Amino acid sequence: MTDQGRLIPRNRAVHPVPYDPDYKTSMTRSPSLPLLSMDSTFTEETGPRFGHNMLGALDNNLILNWTKGAAPAVGERILMHGRVLDEMGRPVPHTLVEIWQANAGGRYRHIKDTYFAPLDPNFGGCGRTITDENGYYEFLTIRPGAYPWPNRGNEWRPMHIHISVFGHSFGQRLITQMYFEGDPLIDRCPIAATIKDRGHIDRLVAPLDMSKAKPMDFLAYKFDIVLRGRRQTMFENKPEGM
Repeated sequence: MTDQGRLIPRNRAVHPVPYDPDYKTSMTRSPSLPLLSMDSTFTEETGPRFGHNMLGALDNNLILNWTKGAAPAVGERILMHGRVLDEMGRPVPHTLVEIWQANAGGRYRHIKDTYFAPLDPNFGGCGRTITDENGYYEFLTIRPGAYPWPNRGNEWRPMHIHISVFGHSFGQRLITQMYFEGDPLIDRCPIAATIKDRGHIDRLVAPLDMSKAKPMDFLAYKFDIVLRGRRQTMFENKPEGM
């Protein structure tokens, strides 16, 4: 167990708005009362942490991990890679990164996903890894397909991969998603549009990275994850260091 002190409250100004009429389900899911900011508890501020010995050899290879290497998943092979950094640009090492996604046809392996696209029997759609000493992570996977969802008349979610970053304690789990450079559905998606600052949307778009692509095998997309982090200096006019 480790004790890193009180957790810094999140800056909600850079989060999507909780209520947006164009995003239909936000009308029933969004809070009706003002949000409360509670002090963190001892359980939230301490470990245990995810152990390296719990990782399997194929956990970050979504092309093979569902079948344990027996057969590959179907679809466009890609390498998703990047670094987990703090707000000062310093690497965040030994951090658990998890991803989950739809298959190449745009369907999740989930009982409630009834989209017509077929399930790939060789693709589970989730993986995990731990960043190295430089904060670097990578996943070999399939580029997920776009898929329709019941919002307005004809809505489609852009191709995307969900990402979870787990810090040193239970109160430090952050969830985001990665979009792909050049996808025209990003600008048409009501969920992406709940982020009102275009610059913040652009931070969720991974550029094509041909320097890491492997000829005749896979393309690569680079997605750095930048955390707000804990500042080492307490500024008198900005107690949180922000």
